[in-house]
Amino acid sequence: MKSCLIVIDFQNDFINGSLGFKKAEKLIEPIAEKIKLYRSSNDDIIFTYDTHYKNYAETQEGKKLPVAHCIKNTHGHMLNAEIEALRHPSDKCFEKCTFGSDKLFDYLRKTPYKNIELCGLVSNICVISNAVICKTAQPETPIQVDINCTSSFNEELNKAALAIMESIQIELIGQKEK
Repeated sequence: MKSCLIVIDFQNDFINGSLGFKKAEKLIEPIAEKIKLYRSSNDDIIFTYDTHYKNYAETQEGKKLPVAHCIKNTHGHMLNAEIEALRHPSDKCFEKCTFGSDKLFDYLRKTPYKNIELCGLVSNICVISNAVICKTAQPETPIQVDINCTSSFNEELNKAALAIMESIQIELIGQKEK
């Protein structure tokens, strides 16, 4: 049985675009290395894309977070170029218009894995949402998040999200930065 790496929303708008932050840029290399590691083991890699449209301001999210981001067919919607270069046509990709992906849930219900690891952005929003989806879809599969491959624009929210994930039996791996 294979393992699976899920790269959550590692898109330009979250790295250096409309919702970008400095710590996100520091994740490019560790996430690239993680993808190469999984690829070398012939494991599965899945990418999620936060996906909005021109009517974003009219949506519930747009009203609560009035910063247009990840608008389909824009540079901000695309994966970071270094990460995109590592994506293969055979990798599963799921667009989602909210924090968690129902398509990811449906896929995981049908596709058992030895373990599932998540990385990407943003830890306290989409990473935690999709980690819960993974745990729900495969309750007996170990779910992991590498603390060196996720972050938030707010360090307190990042710490809180990691603590909550750990409390619901999602294993935190990696070592804290010094």
